Amino acid sequence: MVSMKRSALFLMVVVGLAFFMGGCSRYEMYAPGTVVDINDETAAIVEMEDVSVAARAPDEIVTEYRVGAGDVLSISVPGLVESNNRDDRYRRDDQGDTLGSFRVYTSGKILLPLVGGIEVAGMTVEEIQIKLIEVFLSYIKKPVVSVEILEFKSQPIYLLGKFNQPGLYYLDRPTSLLHGLALGSGLDDRANLRGARLVRAERVLPVDIYQLLNYNDAKQNVQLRSGDAIYVPGNEDQQVFVFGQVKKPGAVNMDNGRLNLVQALSSAGLGDKPYDDEHIRIIRSLTPTRGQLLVVDLGMMANGYALPMPLMDGDIVYVPKTRMGGWNEELQELLPSLQAIGATLQPFVQMKYLLDSND
Repeated sequence: MVSMKRSALFLMVVVGLAFFMGGCSRYEMYAPGTVVDINDETAAIVEMEDVSVAARAPDEIVTEYRVGAGDVLSISVPGLVESNNRDDRYRRDDQGDTLGSFRVYTSGKILLPLVGGIEVAGMTVEEIQIKLIEVFLSYIKKPVVSVEILEFKSQPIYLLGKFNQPGLYYLDRPTSLLHGLALGSGLDDRANLRGARLVRAERVLPVDIYQLLNYNDAKQNVQLRSGDAIYVPGNEDQQVFVFGQVKKPGAVNMDNGRLNLVQALSSAGLGDKPYDDEHIRIIRSLTPTRGQLLVVDLGMMANGYALPMPLMDGDIVYVPKTRMGGWNEELQELLPSLQAIGATLQPFVQMKYLLDSND
């Protein structure tokens, strides 16, 4: 019974391959009734190499919030109103004598009555209080200054993609990546964590959000910085990319998240150009920081010795014209194609190959 099923599966594979394997010199024609034992797809893997992105140096840990442009400060100086009651810009409240609320300008200064512009950007609340005590010594013998942050507006972060509540948020304290993810009220069921990425200053950081959330890897729980963007794509638009000796290089969509190597090459139009079917190359992203380099023998599948190899979202398939020396040579051939679609690639590929090539 098992043999009959394997034979039937073999016939389906042969029929599916026949229309595009004309360019494959190793394609074998079997006599009617021939039975071939089919191995799983791993039998067609000629080479496999695990690769990773180098870990980044740990950031300096920030333990206190530092004021910046856009923040609004409330400043109180008890006793100052009595000494300067002719100035209508002061006001009194139940908590004491309050100068008022002051927004930090893009210059990093706040503009106070009597004393003018005071540089406060990059300082903690305690440091600002100490500085203002020195400033008001000219007006009060022993000034007591109280400073409070009314609005935190200087350190934005962006939650993009499949968050339940994506949008713009502001840090109000030193914040970890895990805390930042929680600001978006959790992730949508369609979130694709393998493609999730942390972007800082237009560069994808080697941070594995998948590893953080699924395996509680504390090394990935980095501290967020002003301007950071966390992007979590959806799994409904999964695709692979096929380049090299094909008619239609580019993206191939994965219907319902499923696509095998034979289907991808069929969609890209394999067959007219000469190619090396024994050394089909695949760059695979496992997580944002880990991947694999695979060399696959397509002829093994064409002849029924191995099942068609399932592809993963973001796989990059390269069909060489002739057998080349190794991965370094292949990557040089691929680089222009990868650069053209860099924004749509998995973060692992961006960091490992595109960013490294520009350094």
